[in-house]
Amino acid sequence: MTIAPRLVIIGLGPGDASLLTVEARDALAAAAEVWLRTARHPTVAELPAGPSYQSFDEVYERGASFAEVYETIVERVLELSARPGGVVYAVPGHPLFGEATVRALLERAPAAGVGVRIVPGISFLDAAAAALELDPLAEGLLLLDALSLGEPHGMLAPQRPTVVAQVYDQRAASQAKLALLDLYPPEHPVRVVSGAGTKDERVVDVPLEALDRSAAVFDHLTSVYVPALPAIADTRSFAGLRYVVARLRAAEGGCPWDLEQTHETLKRYLLEEAYEAIDAHDEGEPHRIAEEMGDLMMQVLLHAQVAEDAGEFTIEDVIGSIDAKLIRRHPHVFGDVRVEGADDVLRNWEVLKSEERGDQPLLDAVPKAMPALAQAQSVQGRASKAGLAPAAKPASDLAESIARLASGDAEAATLGDLLFAIVELARERDLDAEESLRMAVRRFRAQVAETEGKSGG
Repeated sequence: MTIAPRLVIIGLGPGDASLLTVEARDALAAAAEVWLRTARHPTVAELPAGPSYQSFDEVYERGASFAEVYETIVERVLELSARPGGVVYAVPGHPLFGEATVRALLERAPAAGVGVRIVPGISFLDAAAAALELDPLAEGLLLLDALSLGEPHGMLAPQRPTVVAQVYDQRAASQAKLALLDLYPPEHPVRVVSGAGTKDERVVDVPLEALDRSAAVFDHLTSVYVPALPAIADTRSFAGLRYVVARLRAAEGGCPWDLEQTHETLKRYLLEEAYEAIDAHDEGEPHRIAEEMGDLMMQVLLHAQVAEDAGEFTIEDVIGSIDAKLIRRHPHVFGDVRVEGADDVLRNWEVLKSEERGDQPLLDAVPKAMPALAQAQSVQGRASKAGLAPAAKPASDLAESIARLASGDAEAATLGDLLFAIVELARERDLDAEESLRMAVRRFRAQVAETEGKSGG
């Protein structure tokens, strides 16, 4: 059964009354009462005579945030739509372009038993595209809201041209600038479009770093056009890094050394970069950590590019694999499983890993290339969880093994057994054997360096 529309949402166009559609003008003229999200819109002064026009501008004056303002407007519009005659609600531009209240109304109207009719309008993007002389579809234009531009995990894609809408004041311009500077160079040219579709239309060209200090007008009719970065200049995004790696492996114009690499030849570099990243963490130098993590990421991308060139897998397969695994192994975050703390998380993690492993032998999941101490602790830990922990050697046996080593009356196997037993002791006491030995080595290196310094003086 179709619900009769009791809520009519009309788009008022980008600003000039001449851009109000015939359908919108007729719908307004037929209404007894029209509620405007805001009367601060050039078209409002020339709306058809006849209806009683009301606005929600006083809600903006009382609201502490846009979220609060929009929620109040949505609740009021739904209340008005419950009347026998319903309500006509008019918004700037097109109702489905950057209108948070319209999105919320469309989500909540069905539950309230309210039918909705959308009367389209010319959007701010239509007017801005005309002012900029660009084809949004042909250029793959990305459209973003200045209000959400600085949120984590934003949607910026520097290699695509972008329009940032609703840059409503200088503060919004400053926030947009800071978010853009995370990925774009300070000198990158941007174009500020104000009053698009009105007699006051203006386009101002400025470098990004001067966006909020320019002579441009920032109000509710202002957008910022950010031209695309060339791929080689996109140096702070994942897409830019992927382009560089693919270019290094390109059959024409690529790097001869990179073209010769295989998974086998790259193994040593993957291991070396991992060790260097750990070393940077140990030193606690943030800039070096960032650099070494970048080198490690480079190895992942290079392996993925080698695989893609051979038709084996792509970086999307790499990302898809770990993304699915993280979601699957965190049902307490992405599902309805409840946990009481980190210990519960680890127990669930092991259960889920066991289910994934199926009939695979217990210790096959421990890489044989791991450093020996870390490998020993890992296999012992897995065996212990399965009730197969190695029997702990008594202290007398350890002392005897040490004495045999000291006297020279021992083989490599004796040393191996001793180290294995010491790792078991470390595991039982929740100590990291690998890290403990690394700390001891660091202390010794520091002592040697100090001694060398004194002797050199």
